[in-house]
Order: sequence, then structure tokens, then C-alpha cells
Amino acid sequence: MSSNGNNILDKSIEIYDTGFMREPRTLQEAIIYFASPENCMRYLTERRWPNGVSCPTCGRADVSWLEKQNKWQCKSAHPKRQFSVKVGTIFEDSALGLEKWLPAVWLIANAKNGISSYELSRSLGVTQKTAWFMLHRIREALKSGSILKTGGHGRGPVEIDETFVGGKAKNMHAKRRNSLKLGLKGEHKTAVMGILDRETRQVRAKVVPNVKRETLLNEILENVERKSKVYTDNANAYDALDVRDFIHKTVTHIEEYVRGEVHTQGIENFWSLLKRGLHGTYVAVEPYHLDRYVAEQVFRYNLRSTKDNPLNDSDRFAFALTQVAGKRLTYAELTGKTTTTQA
Repeated sequence: MSSNGNNILDKSIEIYDTGFMREPRTLQEAIIYFASPENCMRYLTERRWPNGVSCPTCGRADVSWLEKQNKWQCKSAHPKRQFSVKVGTIFEDSALGLEKWLPAVWLIANAKNGISSYELSRSLGVTQKTAWFMLHRIREALKSGSILKTGGHGRGPVEIDETFVGGKAKNMHAKRRNSLKLGLKGEHKTAVMGILDRETRQVRAKVVPNVKRETLLNEILENVERKSKVYTDNANAYDALDVRDFIHKTVTHIEEYVRGEVHTQGIENFWSLLKRGLHGTYVAVEPYHLDRYVAEQVFRYNLRSTKDNPLNDSDRFAFALTQVAGKRLTYAELTGKTTTTQA
């Protein structure tokens, strides 16, 4: 076999007791299919480099395939000129093979309420600590952002709301409940802000330091087009929208939840899904890590199957793998020992 070109994509696939040639459509098929290292490399390569393999360091496309090493080599003279499919992704520097990583990605991308590190540990035969680290690296890959704003003149309305994530008062010791002064805008909880575009049915959500007017308004100006219809509750923090070129309408939850098309039921549905996973599956989540759990739920919500866009588990999995490159999360960064991610 020639050592020039991206020949890993030209090689015949070694089927590992699969009994089928097609790419996996279910978790059972995925576990069998990805038991073959050849299948793992081929599948991930095609998702990471749909237009042909290129060097992660310099971007050069005329790379050579080193068959005996299962690596490519860039023709430019620079450090790390030899690279595997894992280099520059969330899988880099992991001792685990892709036959464990890819089923883990499948599970978290498709489990509606998430999957705990203990469950993943039992399923893959790894330690709970390893499974916990794997899940956070995958959540890092599921994060997505857009420079495009949502809403706009002539388009559907945008729902905006915030929620608080944290321990329930009934589960706290009386002394702690009193010290936290519960009921005063959730000082003991972490604030999360969400924006739902009703027309596209896409949600954006992130952890925010507080729910003060300036904080929320900055997020709205950054994510929502001017002249959009914006529906919120009657919190004072949203009063400034009336003078910021938005068509702003509110609903007072003490009196009503819906007034015609004015409501925030859509974004509140997202909050219920988020909290179902946090309370039922993950149980205890540190505020330091909450943003990744929010990103995980945003990913699944935005890629849910709808009448207009009938996605399946295989589609969500494939899309998740297109996002694994360029995102690194070291254990030191995850545990707060450093804030610098190594490239």
C-alpha cells in the first residue's frame, strides 16, 4: 500500500463480527461496530475532516499516511508533524481507546436525562473517576456558540427567562436555611439564563454571575437582534428592554402564565428538562462545573427530533463528533488546579 495521501479512508473496512456493513443506528450496533479500531478511526476521520485530512498544527492538506504507526505525517517541518486522529481533540492524551470513547459519546448525546459517571463506569468497565473525567471532556465538546443573533424584525418571538440551580431548602439543616436567608432571590443558588427562539426552536443558555439588570441586558444585547419580539416575566431586570428598541411584553406569573402568545412556557420547559437531569441523574453538581451540564442539555434540546427535522440517535452522535476538535480539557483544569488548557 502506498504511503502517500489520506489512504486510511481508502482502505477496506475490517468488520468486527458485526454482521452488517452500514454505520451504526442504535447503541447495540454502535458497541459492536466500534469494537473494531479500524472502524473507529475511519468513522472519526470522516467526521473530523469531511474534506480530507489536514495537519492540526499548520492546516496543510498534503499529508502522508504512515500505515505501521496508524498516523499521518505533515510535510512541513514543525513540532508534532506526526499526528493521529485523536490529536487536537478531547480524546488527546487519553490512554483509553476510541472503542470506549465513542460509545460514551453516543450515550451522553442521546440520554435524555444524562448519564452518571457511575453508570458509565459500569457500562465501559472503567473507574468512576475515569468516567467522570470522560463525561466532562465530552460535555466540553458539546458546547456550541454562534456569532449570529437570534430573533429579528419579522421573525418569531424570543422567550427569555432565568432560573436558579442549587440545593432544595427542605433538604438543608435548619441552621443553614436561616444563614442563607432563603427566599431572597436565591443567594445560595447559581443563576442560569436562557433564550429561546420560537421560530427555530433553538435555545441558548449559560451560567451568569447574577440576575442584575446590567448582566441580563448585556446577554440579551449580545444574543438577540434589535426590534425582536421579546417575552419575559415581569422581573424588574427586564424593564430596560422597553427603551432598547425591542418589542417587549411581559406576563405576571402571580396572575397568569399565558396571555395569548405572550408567555415563557417554552424556555420553562427547557428548565424542567435541565433540572430533571441535575436532580435525578447527577444529584450533586458543583457550580464550578454547571456550565458544562447546561451545555450538555442545550445540545440534546437543540438536536431533538421534530416533525420538520426528524433526527435520530445516529445523527446526534455524528454531529457531536464534528465538534470534538479544538477543544481540550485537562484534569488539572477540570479540578481547578490551573486555568490554562494545553493545546
